[in-house]
Amino acid sequence: MLLLMSCHRQPQAGERPILTVTLEPLRYFTEAIAGEHFKVVSMVPDGSSPETYDPTPQQMVALSQSTAYLRIGYIGFEQNWIDKLQGNSPELPFFDMSAGIDLIREESKMHGDHIHEGGVEPHIWNSCRNARLIAQNICQTLCQLDSIHTDYYWNRLDSLNLVIDNTEHEVRNYLSHADSTFLIYHPALSYFARDYGLTQISIEEGGKEPSPAHLKTLIEQSGHKKARIIFVQQEFDTRNAELIAREAQLQIVPINPLSYHWNEEMKNVARALQQP
Repeated sequence: MLLLMSCHRQPQAGERPILTVTLEPLRYFTEAIAGEHFKVVSMVPDGSSPETYDPTPQQMVALSQSTAYLRIGYIGFEQNWIDKLQGNSPELPFFDMSAGIDLIREESKMHGDHIHEGGVEPHIWNSCRNARLIAQNICQTLCQLDSIHTDYYWNRLDSLNLVIDNTEHEVRNYLSHADSTFLIYHPALSYFARDYGLTQISIEEGGKEPSPAHLKTLIEQSGHKKARIIFVQQEFDTRNAELIAREAQLQIVPINPLSYHWNEEMKNVARALQQP
């Protein structure tokens, strides 16, 4: 497998060159700008956790066919695998799409059974403000890889920024009369909460299942802060969220922060927080 990976294959005539990205939301942004000039594939498939996912041998071999790898920045998959991917495909350029983002730093580098490099909160894409920077980084990368079509990429960036602007306008409308605090199993909405002055309460305790004492504290906090919603993600066990919801009379709302449909998910979160 490593021998196959070491041979970087160039696209044949009529083939679109391939860009590999880490996550489905990053594929959404990249496809929006790349248009017809690149095929974009994700390493972490929909429904899998990017904190713990291991690529298949087929994915490792297929990576050798890519023109470049675009990483989101600090997610667990990248911390565990980027060095291996770079070592096995030394001719493949890697680009970091988190450049320029005002990162949230965590108190500890450990997050359960994985490490966030530099103690960085990695879910940077769940933010309209960050999305504009991610999109700009993608555009600059594509112009570097394919300088012939720079006008095309900048024009498509303008179109994507209109989508982001419209998404933020709708999000702000929903949040104009909304809950100021919410619970979530895995803290994937830290940048969303920071952008709009919200309080995110994580059910996870240091990346692990909450202890009984922590569950009791969460129930008390939700009442004190008048939380109404618990967000749950499909990658995680929902039993503790269901327990808290019963005890504190909260509403469970499924979300998918890893969805390809980034703009719809952003609006879904804000819509759920809108007060009835």
